[in-house]
Amino acid sequence: MPVKTIIEPFRIKSVEPIRSTTRVERERLIEAAGCNLFAVPADAILIDLLTDSGTGAMSTAQWAAVMRGDESYAGSPSFTRFRESVQAIFGFRHVIPTHQGRAAERILFSVMCKRGDVVPNNTHFDTTRANCEFVGAEAVDLPIAEAAEPEHILPFKGNMDVARLEQLIEKTGRERVPLVMLTVTNNSGGGQPVSMENIRAVKAVCRKHRIPLYLDACRFAENAYFIKTREPGHADRSPREIAQEMFSYADGCTMSAKKDGLANIGGFLCTNDDSLARQEENLLILTEGFPTYGGLAGRDLEAIAVGLNEALEEDYLNYRIASTAYLGGHIARGGVPIVQPPGGHAIYIDARAFLPHIPREQFPGVALAVELYLEGGIRSCEIGTLMLGEHAKMDLVRLAIPRRTYTQSHIDYVVEIILEVFSRRERIRGLEITYEAPFLRHFTARFRRLVAKSA
Repeated sequence: MPVKTIIEPFRIKSVEPIRSTTRVERERLIEAAGCNLFAVPADAILIDLLTDSGTGAMSTAQWAAVMRGDESYAGSPSFTRFRESVQAIFGFRHVIPTHQGRAAERILFSVMCKRGDVVPNNTHFDTTRANCEFVGAEAVDLPIAEAAEPEHILPFKGNMDVARLEQLIEKTGRERVPLVMLTVTNNSGGGQPVSMENIRAVKAVCRKHRIPLYLDACRFAENAYFIKTREPGHADRSPREIAQEMFSYADGCTMSAKKDGLANIGGFLCTNDDSLARQEENLLILTEGFPTYGGLAGRDLEAIAVGLNEALEEDYLNYRIASTAYLGGHIARGGVPIVQPPGGHAIYIDARAFLPHIPREQFPGVALAVELYLEGGIRSCEIGTLMLGEHAKMDLVRLAIPRRTYTQSHIDYVVEIILEVFSRRERIRGLEITYEAPFLRHFTARFRRLVAKSA
């Protein structure tokens, strides 16, 4: 008889205590933080689902590799092992290490873009958009129409609208489109995957107009697994083989290794263009470090080299996707509106549907995230009007699951807290912003909670 229970494909060898707080403590902490969960001390968080970036647990093999890290300023053998690991999967000629993904984005857009350019993406994430717009280019999102319908079930809701891409290039002019990006999986769109068919179709448009295609590859392994399990013709292929084909259609990529690199820090920028690589390395030296370490310690390079391969292991990916769906399934059956189907790295609650009485300008996603913390010490992240401003098509609360960190009982607790908040959702009020920064305002914004109007 086939076993239905999905168990963690690892044993726990080290534990870290977590501390419970009282409701009174959390009320005081959230007020001091200006209702911004980024400003709440981590030791006052019980279950931290703010991000899956750099928050996972490393394996014994990774920790063993850390001890082999060589800290030579130039020509470290740790870089050689790192580069070989990246190239074996991604296949690009040039591998440029950076301290994290946004550094790779900054270098890429600084070299490739200028004021007045247009960069299409299925959906830009926050740092991608900010780095693109910082150099004066316009970041344009081209998701398929179904991506804006949280309840709509489609296997590849992360896809780019290829017809709109073609129209944008024709309207804008090829000379103003320095590159096209695809984010896999589509984080701002609910952690939804991109199909191989869509990657090929986008590549065909890029090839026709002689425009480079870049992948934002943070969660490439999860995307590869979705292709294996959802897209016809790939069931008998390994996630590694699928990932290799994905990257074969691209001219380069950016990567935060804090996601599917299973590391706590690090990233890289890849390209097949020799001239671009030289320019990117020159900028890297100016702001990050020498091209064989790029702002990382040798031990970090070693951890990434191992982690990239572990992220493609089928047992791990099966557990990863199933455990995320476990959370989504349980709260959805309790009536909580979520982005369907569940993504790979996170569950996204539809805050507008959860709190229909709170208008968009009162930040329903932030209000819900604050309430989850007050009720149970859970930290989550708003992806909506606060983070994306006028570009927000939805107001979502992302529950990002750190890799290999929490057990099923932790997730059962999260389910219980969400359902409790859902049962009294009518009493939750919106917020008013009191401070915002000009870029990436969600990291440092401050709010005050609104009170109900008296009858």
